[in-house]
Amino acid sequence: MPELPFELSRRRIVVAVACVALLLFLGSKLLAHPQAVDAPLAPPAAAPVETTAAATAVVVDVVGAVRRPGLYRLEQGARIADAVSRAGGATPKADLALINLAAPLADGEQVVVPKHGAAALGAPMGAGGSSGVGAPTSGPVHLSTATLEQLDSLPGIGPVTAQKILDYRQKHGAFTSVDELDAVPGIGPARLDQLKDLVAP
Repeated sequence: MPELPFELSRRRIVVAVACVALLLFLGSKLLAHPQAVDAPLAPPAAAPVETTAAATAVVVDVVGAVRRPGLYRLEQGARIADAVSRAGGATPKADLALINLAAPLADGEQVVVPKHGAAALGAPMGAGGSSGVGAPTSGPVHLSTATLEQLDSLPGIGPVTAQKILDYRQKHGAFTSVDELDAVPGIGPARLDQLKDLVAP
């Protein structure tokens, strides 16, 4: 009668040896290529962030007493002084005291640099400038570039309301219409009608 237990033990030994040999073979393969084990996946290349000029710049129209009037592109947060500088600087005829050089620029804004003798800019109609007659010859007050003093000189606009206009401009950007004044606290329809002929965007 055959000795089955002995045969089974031999089979188990053969199987065990085969398993050990297989493990040794696989282990040698893994050791031969260590970089293949736990190699982190390379992160996908980040797409370059393209910051367009339109998103970080404003375009303004510089006119008046500057050396090179025209359209200029400046960085977001630039001031009126930067726009005047880009336009070649003010001419000897410019009266920079009439504009707020520290005011921030808004996209689409027109920067008007007045000439000497335009002190009547912002004066009430009929107040009479140095010429002593009628309306100021320099035109209406531009809401997008006017200083606190210019706005304060308008009829019915005191320093408090003038500051509210400047705050509105800084928050919302340049005025696109005179009717926007209606959104400024303290200016109602009656006051707006009074100012329509004296101001411009």
